[in-house]
Amino acid sequence: MLTYQQFVKNLALYYLFGSFIAVIGVGVVLIPTTLALEPRDLLPLTIIVFSSILCMMSVEWFFFKRHAKPIKNVCMAEAPSYEELKTAYYQAHQFPKLTGYRILGPHLFGLSIPAVILTIFFIRIELVHIPYAYILYGIVCAVLIAGMHAMIEYYHTSTAIIPILEHIQKKSLHLYQKKLTLEGKKIISLKTKFQLSALLFGAFPLLLFSLATQMRLSQGEALLIEVYWVWSLLVLLVGCGLSLYGARLLFSIVAEPLNHLHDKMKKVQEGNFDVRAAEYYSDEFSQTINGFNHMVKGLKTREVINNQLYESFFETLATTLDARDSYTAGHSVRVAEYAVEIGKKAGLTKEQLQTLRKTGLLHDIGKIGVPDDVLLKEGRLTEEEFKAIQLHPVLGEEILRTIQPADLMEKLIPGVRSYHERIDGGGYPDRLMGDQIPLFGKILAVADAFDAMTSDRPYRLGMSQKKALQILKEGSGTQWDPQFVKYFIEWCNENNQANHEHKEKPAAML
Repeated sequence: MLTYQQFVKNLALYYLFGSFIAVIGVGVVLIPTTLALEPRDLLPLTIIVFSSILCMMSVEWFFFKRHAKPIKNVCMAEAPSYEELKTAYYQAHQFPKLTGYRILGPHLFGLSIPAVILTIFFIRIELVHIPYAYILYGIVCAVLIAGMHAMIEYYHTSTAIIPILEHIQKKSLHLYQKKLTLEGKKIISLKTKFQLSALLFGAFPLLLFSLATQMRLSQGEALLIEVYWVWSLLVLLVGCGLSLYGARLLFSIVAEPLNHLHDKMKKVQEGNFDVRAAEYYSDEFSQTINGFNHMVKGLKTREVINNQLYESFFETLATTLDARDSYTAGHSVRVAEYAVEIGKKAGLTKEQLQTLRKTGLLHDIGKIGVPDDVLLKEGRLTEEEFKAIQLHPVLGEEILRTIQPADLMEKLIPGVRSYHERIDGGGYPDRLMGDQIPLFGKILAVADAFDAMTSDRPYRLGMSQKKALQILKEGSGTQWDPQFVKYFIEWCNENNQANHEHKEKPAAML
């Protein structure tokens, strides 16, 4: 309701403004400076003008209500049908053209026909004492005013319909989850707009000046050269001013959609494929925006597929790594899950959590380069064999640096290389300590240690969760970062509590 009321209010303001510009530019310039009217004719002519305006407004209001009815019905109704929304959406796009037609039709003829009839009648009964030629001048003036007014109103209405289009679009999405679109249809082409605008705005000063000159010459009035130049300069200035204003409006219909598209393209360049350009336009830009939206939709689909392939790559590679040792099957996936839960507790962003998960899935990728007789050995490792094992974080980094695109792997490298470092500096491969250890390395160290302790091995059974958490507590501040140990223990307790409640719930319901 409020949207429609604001729409009508804006149209009324634009109408008054356009009328003022057109009437001031033509009528006020021509009549006082050109026509020689007797004082006794002013009152009858004023009556004629006001009567004609009332007639014009009545006819124009009738057509306005008829044109606005589909839009009003949709704005007033709480749940209009989808067909009603489609009709209103198309009618809103048509509204600038219909506004131009109203001014060139009901507006022009609703004013000029009553004015001509009344003027002829008043001349015949001698209430008005002007030549019949003035009626012809008046008709030409009315056509000039209507033409200028129609063009100004067309451009202003193109702006006024935007909130209405947004409102109708939102209703369609809310009620039916369907987006309304012109599908690239043109209502009025840019070519037509430019041709009509160039004709009107370009020829307007000449037509105005020619008409004013003819009106003065027809009166047989001798003009001093100084008076003539002052008068002609005034007429030309007004005509050129209106043309410049019209040119500014014409420029806006091109600049506005271009700026809108430019803003949306910048967002796409930033990687936002959810953006869509608004379909506010019903000329060639309708086709351009429709094509742009289809392109972005295609990019979004491709991005989803690429992400699925990307995620599948990590999952498959992690599964392949774990397959080398049946006793560690699922290790990488579990470490990734534990690390993400710690990251959530630590307040990491969504993007950071995604990177942390991928790092967790590939944290053991360097073990590809460790010989099976060392990696799968059941007994105690020799010093030389342990040194070979200690190289796997470095080998992991080297492997990731060979994978393209390099910038995607670069984020994973710090965590892969450093997850065997210790807070006290006793880890490997770089003997980092404290804050020297990358964030993901410290998180993965806790997740990897917990899963290693609770998983079965050929030479031992996995320990209980309680015992593993106790060891993490004891090593907090020396082997592992105390904050991340704390977060992991909190998550384990919450997870255990949730599982306990879930198991008890069916019994409680009996």
